[in-house]
Amino acid sequence: MTSIGYKYKYLIRAIFFFQFYILKILFLWNISSIKKMEDKFIKTSSLESSSSIDFFGMNHEKILFCQDKKTGLKAIIAVHNTVCGPALGGTRMWNYVNDQAALTDVMRLSRGMTYKNSISGLNLGGGKAVIIGDSKTQKSPDLFKKFGEFVDLLAGSYITAEDVGISPQDMLYVYEKTNHVTGLPGKKGDPSPITAYGVYMGMKAALKFQTGSDNLKGKKIVVQGIGHVGLYLLDYLHKEGAEITVCDINAESVQKTVAKYGCNYIDPDKVYQVDMDIYSPCALGATINDSTIDQLKCSVIAGAANNQLMNEKIHGEILFKKGIVYAPDYLINAGGVMNCYAEIHDISDSKVMEMAGNIYQTTTDILKSSRDEKIPTSLAANKIAEKRISDESKMIK
Repeated sequence: MTSIGYKYKYLIRAIFFFQFYILKILFLWNISSIKKMEDKFIKTSSLESSSSIDFFGMNHEKILFCQDKKTGLKAIIAVHNTVCGPALGGTRMWNYVNDQAALTDVMRLSRGMTYKNSISGLNLGGGKAVIIGDSKTQKSPDLFKKFGEFVDLLAGSYITAEDVGISPQDMLYVYEKTNHVTGLPGKKGDPSPITAYGVYMGMKAALKFQTGSDNLKGKKIVVQGIGHVGLYLLDYLHKEGAEITVCDINAESVQKTVAKYGCNYIDPDKVYQVDMDIYSPCALGATINDSTIDQLKCSVIAGAANNQLMNEKIHGEILFKKGIVYAPDYLINAGGVMNCYAEIHDISDSKVMEMAGNIYQTTTDILKSSRDEKIPTSLAANKIAEKRISDESKMIK
């Protein structure tokens, strides 16, 4: 019995150490696999023509990843800052190159909304949402209803609205599941007309600062992107007698626009080679980047797109040194969020137009501050927005 007991005892030890070494090997193999996956992710997940961003350094309050297999919903909601009020920002639907691109976009856009709402004097914070998918083929009522359920989980800390690829009708489906929606049909509706008016005002202010006159007659203006906002902007430019050139990837839209306004068309690949007085980016962001900034042949940049500068610090500084007047995007495209704010607080249409018209003076003030302080206009705008957020934060404490 004693001999058997000893043998049994050593057998148990042998089995224990064998299991230990097997587990150790598996552990090290898993770590190696995870590292390989991580390396692969880092190499393949960057935005096309984009730089990496410091996720925690952007100081977001919360980010919600939304997924529902039944409806096919894949979305991200980013709440950047709620110091000045609930985070308001639209939802866009876009077929991103990968999930990382969507995350980068929503984080940059939500941060921009914080600054936009702050500099506009609105009691709102900044947020944004993206739905990953093709807006032409992957929409469904159930998808938007499910998205509404996710919005509702945030309990009013985020208020959504329409953006690129989204219609007022889509927002009605969202509204069936949450009250935290604005820009609905029958209320203020599509914010694009107000957004375009604010861009128009900001453009005129920038031109006057650069040339001494805000008259757009005969000025060569390239409008890159003729979606909702771009088309409304064209109305203002056409009525004032500007020499307009349009650029868009939608051939049908281009054909209709050229026929309606008698304007010129330029291929998207050649847009930066055109001699122009004003460059007006009105599609997606980051069109002012390392490869395009030295090609630009303009004296003013004023458009509706968000995050026009790929790198705010670097490209803002280059534009400043070149003497190109850049009207900060989140300042002059704030008309849309003013329209949404007016819906929430029952402000009249005439008052909203007045608020958007004030973008002219705010733009002028920021351009003067940039000149006097010898800093890029983007930095001058940021300083004003950040001061208000800081002041509001001190009041809360």
